[in-house]
Amino acid sequence: MSHLFKRLHSFADISNDIKGFEIVSTQFGPDGRVYILLIDKAPERVRGMFTPASLKDRHTYKVLILDDHIQEVCVEGQQFNYHYVQPLKNHLLLVGARCHYYGSGQYDLNGKILDYEGHTVNEMLLGDGIQSVQVTEEGTIWTSYFDEGIFGNYGWVEPVGSSGLVAWNEKGDKIYENQAAAIDDCYALNVVSEQEIWFYYYSDFSLGRISGSDHTNITFMNPRISGCSGVATDGYHFLFDGGYGKSGQYVLKKNVKPGSLSKGQNIRFLNDDQEFLQPHEQDFRKNRLLLREGSLLYQVAVEELA
Repeated sequence: MSHLFKRLHSFADISNDIKGFEIVSTQFGPDGRVYILLIDKAPERVRGMFTPASLKDRHTYKVLILDDHIQEVCVEGQQFNYHYVQPLKNHLLLVGARCHYYGSGQYDLNGKILDYEGHTVNEMLLGDGIQSVQVTEEGTIWTSYFDEGIFGNYGWVEPVGSSGLVAWNEKGDKIYENQAAAIDDCYALNVVSEQEIWFYYYSDFSLGRISGSDHTNITFMNPRISGCSGVATDGYHFLFDGGYGKSGQYVLKKNVKPGSLSKGQNIRFLNDDQEFLQPHEQDFRKNRLLLREGSLLYQVAVEELA
């Protein structure tokens, strides 16, 4: 397989905006803007392993929204452990990856809708063990789940995310649940639009595509990559994370004939200093890859690599 080395130029330096805070996550929104979730102090893991659902003390979160300038939203006095942020129509959605089930009708609400002043508008249950969250322009919330959210932990005997992939409306009602794939762990999710959703999962290592307004048309391809954690696509080119043990490495493939992808090309990105880019975080959305290395942000569209 051939190798391509592609130099990227950072498009933002957020060092001044993160002073006194720790970065929780960096994601694209459906609008192409970048949404960064910060917390004043990251919580310690339970027994050094498990992510806590709630926080011992009240904490301050900050959301940075980047386009040609940086907008800040401050969310004070929070006692839940949030991991993801997405725009939800005229609001923001914070989502915690973990939530507990305590008994009939008693559980943590791990989705919080906020206005741009940081005030709570609504809270909802989105299930435990959330791997990723992506919201569409129209306000459909897609959540994918890792193994604990599928098979159950944190008190959940009947996990909300047992199907591995769920869509919700903005009120927190389930409007789609995967029944086409046997998902043990949904490694990657890319919500391109209301009518086009891609997902990649363990243990089949298959790439699924959900299409159509009622989400009933589902097709599968075998990308021949094990343990890929993300994919960006323009519908013809596919940029995959390199998979198990290949951090910072990527593979570009083409959809040469229906249901089949080319062998592909290995890609390594270089940073501003022309050294191998070692991302602390990455996010795949539509046809773009977002990379964060320290306080510098980089992005690339699949067409630029083709």
